[in-house]
Amino acid sequence: MGWFTTEAVAEFLAEAGPFLRAEPARNTVILSVTANLRQQTAAPSGGPEAPSRGTRHASTGHGGLQSIGEQSSGQQSSGQQSSGQQSSGQQSSGQQSSGLQSRGLRSSGQPLFGWWRPDPPGTAGPGPVTGAFMHTPGFPVFLTAMSGQAAAELASLLAAVRPEVPGVNAPDQAAEAFKDTWRLRTGAAIAVHRLMRLHRLGTLVPPDPGPEGRPRVAVQQDRDLLVKWFEAFAVEVDDAAAQDSAAAVDERLGYGGITVWEAGGDPVSIAGVTRAVDGMVRVAPVYTPPALRGRGYAGGATAAVSQAALDAGATQVVLYTDLANPTSNALYERLGYHPVEDRVLLTFTPRDAAAR
Repeated sequence: MGWFTTEAVAEFLAEAGPFLRAEPARNTVILSVTANLRQQTAAPSGGPEAPSRGTRHASTGHGGLQSIGEQSSGQQSSGQQSSGQQSSGQQSSGQQSSGLQSRGLRSSGQPLFGWWRPDPPGTAGPGPVTGAFMHTPGFPVFLTAMSGQAAAELASLLAAVRPEVPGVNAPDQAAEAFKDTWRLRTGAAIAVHRLMRLHRLGTLVPPDPGPEGRPRVAVQQDRDLLVKWFEAFAVEVDDAAAQDSAAAVDERLGYGGITVWEAGGDPVSIAGVTRAVDGMVRVAPVYTPPALRGRGYAGGATAAVSQAALDAGATQVVLYTDLANPTSNALYERLGYHPVEDRVLLTFTPRDAAAR
């Protein structure tokens, strides 16, 4: 059994896509990030990605070799919702040699993706994909649900070849296994940065009475304000260092992915939405400036963008909440969103830095 890795998005989706699409809500971040990456890759040349073959990392217990993928996280605060980040460019080494350096596992500045195929007992070959991950250098590793063994072996690999990984974003069970192995291999100090809950929309229940104002799709003339609000949101959720707000706004404007709530002719709140992937969209971010909160604008904007997604054909609409923010959790529950899974974002501080 073992991890297979690649920097080619198309290859990753060819191998892990069926696993990811079997539960699009739980795998919303990886699906939306890879969709954006494919869009970015196709935009300059319009040509297909170069074919490549994933690298297999044979398992040898916790010392076995594995690897890592493109990063994004769902989180929010103050009644607002977060977004998934990504970066562009991908290419696979396509080698099966045992040398770590030759496989390009050390940080190349490009997203790296992986899928886990266990060997079922009594069979000659690998079984179906049962886990996946993505990583962009500078971001935490993002894990799907997976076995404790898969998470532990991934941590062991990354500790050997990418010890600068700043954290992990994973479902509780996988995060626990990854954390224990990471601490054992690196001696790093590990802290909980955020506890998150994924929600999926059941029957939309718009606010009644609704807030003052009306929704509209953001346009290019809104760009400066949107960048300012995206940046303010990132500061609130303590993600500012990892964000390129201008690029995120430009990408969303390109497909009508931001809804503005206006009251008295002025923008008072925004709600974003990812591109639809396999009938699933994720609401992110939702932001209202502090001086304008408590008036229902975030609820109005979220209900509007959720309804627009349904009208456009989405079969699943999801969002993440920060479990430390009871206001946002209660708001989304009133709108018809229901819990799906909990995740934890852990941060790593290298042993030398922690000792200072």
